[in-house]
Amino acid sequence: MAVEATSAGAILFRDTRGRREYLLLKSRPGDWEFPKGGVEGDEELQQTAIREVKEEAGIYDFRLIDGFRKEYDYVFEAGGDTIHKTVHLFIARSFEASAELSTEHRDLQWRDYEQAFNTVTQDGPREILEDAHEFLNELEAEKEAGDD
Repeated sequence: MAVEATSAGAILFRDTRGRREYLLLKSRPGDWEFPKGGVEGDEELQQTAIREVKEEAGIYDFRLIDGFRKEYDYVFEAGGDTIHKTVHLFIARSFEASAELSTEHRDLQWRDYEQAFNTVTQDGPREILEDAHEFLNELEAEKEAGDD
């Protein structure tokens, strides 16, 4: 019998001179991932994602982008239990150029899409990054069409 666990986080991006870059954090075991963590109390998934961005990336000036939420799941062993974890990822736009490393991670990097895609360790979040990138490209295209 697996214990169910729920986490939420965000694919955080910034615009640097017209180039979109994504924030990746290197976990202690060595995986490259997005800011995410367990839901606490009766938090909504979005609230968890917002809190985790602040805690894990040290970024406070950001905004979740409406209309995107994807999930992936995996199973692992901890303390004799089998844990089935579902992670919900949102997209967030950072208005701060720099992030701050928390004690939970060993490294952080802003990377463009190609680099980020090739760096993310797990298949689940890598596929969601692909979806998020396309989602943002479509939003930009719509915005440009609307500006005419």
